[in-house]
Amino acid sequence: QVPLVESGGGSVQTGGSLRLSCAASGYTTKRNYMGWFRQTPDNEREWIAIIWSGSDATYYADSVEGRFTISQDRVNDTLNLQMNDLKPEDAAMYYCAAECVRRDKSWVGGYWGQGTQVTVSS
Repeated sequence: QVPLVESGGGSVQTGGSLRLSCAASGYTTKRNYMGWFRQTPDNEREWIAIIWSGSDATYYADSVEGRFTISQDRVNDTLNLQMNDLKPEDAAMYYCAAECVRRDKSWVGGYWGQGTQVTVSS
């Protein structure tokens, strides 16, 4: 299994922006849902943005709607997450995932990257 590899994490101040990227190991050219998830030490991993590789249809969690944008670059085979107006509560480890599946009112990932850390200072 070729891994997914995230990059772009870092530390920003409240209101700042970051752009995360994920080397997608060919998944942008396969028909599947890809997404971004995040997790803090005290919480379960939560989905925040999903994209359908075939049509660019997107879905967002309420907590990030209007501030984050998920996109894919099929030429470079990357999955991206533009994060604007970051808040302290956005601080987490961010993971990209492929082969995501809708489950109840949430999403779960099939294959995962190793994560990239985002820190937001107030």
